[in-house]
Amino acid sequence: MQVHAPGDEVLAFGFAAADRYGCGLRVLHTWAVPALYGADMGAALQLMWAEVAQDARRALDEALVPWTEKYPRVSVVRECRRGRPAQDLAEASRGARLVVVGRRNRRARIGTRIGAVTHAVIHHSLAPVMVVPHD
Repeated sequence: MQVHAPGDEVLAFGFAAADRYGCGLRVLHTWAVPALYGADMGAALQLMWAEVAQDARRALDEALVPWTEKYPRVSVVRECRRGRPAQDLAEASRGARLVVVGRRNRRARIGTRIGAVTHAVIHHSLAPVMVVPHD
């Protein structure tokens, strides 16, 4: 899930499914820091990771507020970490009843209809995968 532009359709499906089946919801947001080059980027990189992690966590919390209010019975476990989205979602599928991922509605007639992360999750998830289209 992209917390800076979350697809409401994806969150709506996930929360509604968890509410309907009386189970909890695990929301995973994986982020990455762009590659930096320079003489001594070690200290700057550590600061950047901390800042990006804090911003990502705050954005995730803000994105979930309306949904936790709408579905108060659904317990939510939030995970926000630096990593690789496809790999992290595939690993998170262990023990899951369902993995919900989104795909943007693409208007182009040529090319793939799903992104690389969704494609990888479909092929490597240990649980069933629901792909929810969103704008």
